[in-house]
Amino acid sequence: MDKSVLKGSILVALGACSYGMLTTFVKLAYEDGYTSHEVTFSQMALGLLGLFLINLFVRKKDNAETGTSRNRSKLKLIAAGTTLGLTSFFYYLAVKYIPVSIGIVMLMQSVWMGVVLEAIMKRKRPGTKKILAVIAILAGTLLATNVFKDSFEIDWRGIGWGVLAAMSYTGTIYCSNTVSLDMHSLKRSLWMMVGGFIVVSIITLPYLIVGFNTNIFLNWGLILALFGTILPPLLYTAGMPKIDVGLGAIISSIELPAAVLMAYFLLNEQVNIVQWLGIGLILLAVVQMNLKKSRHQKRSKEEIFS
Repeated sequence: MDKSVLKGSILVALGACSYGMLTTFVKLAYEDGYTSHEVTFSQMALGLLGLFLINLFVRKKDNAETGTSRNRSKLKLIAAGTTLGLTSFFYYLAVKYIPVSIGIVMLMQSVWMGVVLEAIMKRKRPGTKKILAVIAILAGTLLATNVFKDSFEIDWRGIGWGVLAAMSYTGTIYCSNTVSLDMHSLKRSLWMMVGGFIVVSIITLPYLIVGFNTNIFLNWGLILALFGTILPPLLYTAGMPKIDVGLGAIISSIELPAAVLMAYFLLNEQVNIVQWLGIGLILLAVVQMNLKKSRHQKRSKEEIFS
């Protein structure tokens, strides 16, 4: 493997693991008595501050734009960033009611939701492989959530919030790949975070005014912001350009086992063999969807440089 590709793969994998570790930290914050509103607000506030400081020190040139078009791009990114804020809020509410291992599986529903959204936006029927991948993800979800177990019990509030989180995350992924691509990725992350912070503030401030434990900022806010909103954009920004989109999507799926393993070791959440099979099936579906894309892009590069 090319050293540049290897380096890019490692960076993307670290970014995915950062996301995967995040939910366990949220659960630990809950155990310390903090609310979902405090957790979400502290992460978004410190994350926005961190990205702002990074953008001050890392200056990158964008394509030439007029002031009007640049402001329009910023407004689009702020609007798109609302999906980022909603994803965090919905997801953290979900894991309040269900285990991390099930919460991350619900978030992974964004894979097949993305296929549906792409079909709607392009007005084109998905290919057979994508349809099979969607079926595999749904089957894997049934196994991973343990619904076939005789003593199956689950809080459906968590499932509901998890579905909403997956829908928001689908919107975030779509916007990240389509909105204001001429702007540098760090600046795009910053302006999307502005949108996320605004929507989270609107949702959480009425609850925080009643009683807000500011200790959340030092105890968990810094950790949540680091692993949820600062490290992943930096690692993805550095790693993604070195690899193709298909390989990037495959490596990013490491987030799923990373989240489950973190919950197992730090929260003592038990995952049985059937659930692991379901998780494996979801990962195989993600690989199957993106492997062809990765090979096609690699072949295209070879033709260009041959």
